[in-house]
Amino acid sequence: MRKLAYSVLPGKYAICRLDAGSPIPAWAAHAVNFSSITHTADELSIVYPEHNVPVDVKASRGWLCLKLHGPFPLSETGILTSLITPLSAQEIPIFAVATYDTDYVLVEEKSWARARELLLAAGHVGA
Repeated sequence: MRKLAYSVLPGKYAICRLDAGSPIPAWAAHAVNFSSITHTADELSIVYPEHNVPVDVKASRGWLCLKLHGPFPLSETGILTSLITPLSAQEIPIFAVATYDTDYVLVEEKSWARARELLLAAGHVGA
């Protein structure tokens, strides 16, 4: 498997779920280091810095965000698999977000110490 370099973005993130057809809320419209907004027929999903998400929003909180050091060609396969396989083998949940240039993987803060050990053992390098 491919060995990857990654960095952990500052702060904690929340993974939010809003109803389908909801407008993007004002609290999620500001530029930040990382965010993801995905509309589907079933929901509006937002990944955003936790401290900006109102307490009444349905969200899973306390996630750390790993940025894989790309860019990776869109034709390259196995990038995400190489990072998440050692984590899933030990039942560590992740939430993945892909962009044109790279991938981001969120890991719950409570699982981070173990996840970091597993990534290191698999040959991945954290900055």
